[in-house]
Order: sequence, then C-alpha cells, then structure tokens
Amino acid sequence: MPERAPAEFDDYRDSYRGAVEDSIAFVSADLDFFTAAKARTLLELAAARVGSPDRLSFLDVGCGTGETDRFLTGRVGSLAGVDVSAGMLDRARAANPGVDYRLSGKGEGLPFADGAFDVSFAVCVLHHLPLGDRRPFVAEMARVCGPGGLVAIFEHNPFNPLTRRAVASCEFDRDAALLRRREAAGLLRNGGLSEPLGRYIVFFTRTSPLLRRIERRLGRIPLGAQYVVAAQRP
Repeated sequence: MPERAPAEFDDYRDSYRGAVEDSIAFVSADLDFFTAAKARTLLELAAARVGSPDRLSFLDVGCGTGETDRFLTGRVGSLAGVDVSAGMLDRARAANPGVDYRLSGKGEGLPFADGAFDVSFAVCVLHHLPLGDRRPFVAEMARVCGPGGLVAIFEHNPFNPLTRRAVASCEFDRDAALLRRREAAGLLRNGGLSEPLGRYIVFFTRTSPLLRRIERRLGRIPLGAQYVVAAQRP
C-alpha cells in the first residue's frame, strides 16, 4: 500500500483524537459525530448495493486508530483494517479487539487475497497520498473486493470553507492535498469499476430523523463538510 506521506503518523498514535478535536473545536460537534455519520452512510450504501451489512465482510483501508471501526463493530459480518503505521494499529487493536488489523509496508500491496471482501473503504486517506500513489491505492481497494463488491471513498469537501479551516488547523493535515468529488470518482472509474455514485454529507452539526431526510435531499449540493463516492466491481 502506498505510504501516507510525508506525515509521520506513528507520532500521533496517542494524540490523534485530540489533534482532530482541536481542529474542529469551533463547531458544535465532536469527532464521534462526524465518524458516526460516515459509518452510517457506508452501511446504507452497502445495504443498497451489496446486501445486508451483517452478512458482509468489510475492509478499512488506512484505518489509523480504528475510529470508524468502533461504529461498525457488531453491525457487519466481519471487519478488517490495514495501515502503514504500526503505532496507529496498536491503538486500533486496543480499541477494537475483534477486528483483524494488519500492517502494510511502503510500496506493498494490501496484505489480503484477491476478492477477499465485499466492501473496501477509505476514510479521509487519499488527501495524504502523493498524486501518483492515488490510482494504485484505489486499484488495490478494488482488487481485494469480489465481483459485485463495493469500493467507497470518503473525503473532505474542499468547497466547504469550514472544512478547509479544520484541515488547515490540524497538525497532521498540513501536507493535505484535498481532492474534489469528481477527482475521487475518476479514480474509481479508472480502476475499472462501475459508474461511481456519490453525494455530499454532513450538512448539519446535529442529527435527527428529519435532518437526515433533509440531508439526503441536499446530497448533490457541494456544501456538505465531506463527501462519499462509491462504485462496484463488475
């Protein structure tokens, strides 16, 4: 798996959560709010496109400390994670003991067999990768998915000024090169996957059934804090 560069993520194994919380302190929502929103969106996509999540196998690519996995454990059939940072993985294993976490070194492919998963996903990882590493990264995500499997990418929305403020103030996002939704969709398209679908997410800093319904209607408007694009293997 390509290395997230140049940030040294091992240095943040104990301070990752605090660094993110500091960067979003100006909004009335914490890290768990944003993480839960992405996990919920992922489960909805998987259910709509692949099948019941509790019968599916998921892979978190670039899992870091396993923040997203906390919201998936017990809700999916099986869950694995991979990262280039051994220190981050130590924290992830402590937080989510039932998840199969593995280390992937610089320049290596994902340490899983072809077609091993029903869903592979990456949460705010691509913006840390050099441009030349993004296509092979997504190709590996596709390789480990079986036919009909779903590849999903979550990223920060560069059109949202509050998102840009949060990224600019986050210690380990100083190297970030944010990508637009259409760029992320292009990576999926170039990976030989189906025509990507996507939407913007997290328009509000609190949640309710009503706000969720409104947010779904707003999904095409590039004002959400983040976005998701997803496509399936033929």
